[in-house]
Amino acid sequence: MTTNRGTFEAATGDDPPLPEGDREHRSREVRAAVEGLLQIRRLTGGRGGGDPRLHPAEWERKQPVRAVALALEAAGVAPSAVDASGARTATGYRVTAGQRPGTAVVEWAGPPGGGAAQAEESALGACVPALERLGWEALLYRGPRRRRFLEVEPMAH
Repeated sequence: MTTNRGTFEAATGDDPPLPEGDREHRSREVRAAVEGLLQIRRLTGGRGGGDPRLHPAEWERKQPVRAVALALEAAGVAPSAVDASGARTATGYRVTAGQRPGTAVVEWAGPPGGGAAQAEESALGACVPALERLGWEALLYRGPRRRRFLEVEPMAH
């Protein structure tokens, strides 16, 4: 999301919903952020050289929640959203910090009774190629209450 200071922040799924009229502007911001990301990767050489799409930059490795959220948003995957009280208002991805440094967790979240739990396996499965395209490896696990989630880390090269 764009903050009140005008800086770009990728949607993590814990943000307010984007107003309908802002979607085109948001799409342009996301494209610009990804182009900037790829330029950083090209300039810094990334790990292992080669295709910059496959090698997350050092800042991404240090901020995997932001980087993973950007990869998902850029791929057109819908983020979840919350209202001012923190209640879920939309079904989609939610990215949080993983237990290990340099990792992130992707869950499929939505309002109670909204069907997120039933859709999570296929929805999270669709997130995997989007993450791989930008150099992230995602493994599907089953956690508490039998809910599935992805553990995401930079691809090893």
